[in-house]
Amino acid sequence: MEYFFYCRDNPGTGALRKQSEEEHWTFMDAYASGFVARGPTMTDDGTAQNGSMHIVDLPDAAAARRFAYEEPRYKAGLYGEVIVRRFQNELGRDMWSFKGDAEKNQRFLIIARGKPGADPRATLQDARRQYFARNGYEGSLIAGGSLLSDDGSQWMGSVLMVELRDRAAVDAMLAGDPWVQAGSYEDIATRRWRFGGRQHLR
Repeated sequence: MEYFFYCRDNPGTGALRKQSEEEHWTFMDAYASGFVARGPTMTDDGTAQNGSMHIVDLPDAAAARRFAYEEPRYKAGLYGEVIVRRFQNELGRDMWSFKGDAEKNQRFLIIARGKPGADPRATLQDARRQYFARNGYEGSLIAGGSLLSDDGSQWMGSVLMVELRDRAAVDAMLAGDPWVQAGSYEDIATRRWRFGGRQHLR
């Protein structure tokens, strides 16, 4: 089963990030075959990292806890917040299937927290697909799906990774999204993001 992790950096931990780099990569290398998506979130100008996202296939909730809380940067105190949720891969692909053009566009991570009791999947799934297709957004969707409760029985929100011109374009996409228009979310956080992994180090 797949799990979504988002770790928000504590302020002023840039030096700690560098100090823990090799331990972090060694830990992550053990999970390399299971990743669906991964990468850092960035400040709005894209110049500094302020968090880290992973979606990874793991056997159970105990393995998810180990991934989140035995990770060297968490143990070193780098993170101020850790979100762990079951994940349903509704786009059915990983981020490496996406080519895109990161030179001309920006990439974003969208984390939308669902309202209690809301679940737009049954009634609005087709409307959302049609909206993305009609407005040319299908080619901008990198990866994404639904966040679920620990037992997988309840819808808890959504995650999307998108490549668009800028934040204004992301806001425009979200404004017309049938799930957003239906009031399915408590809040939506949009963060600059880039592909992660050793091959994307810079």
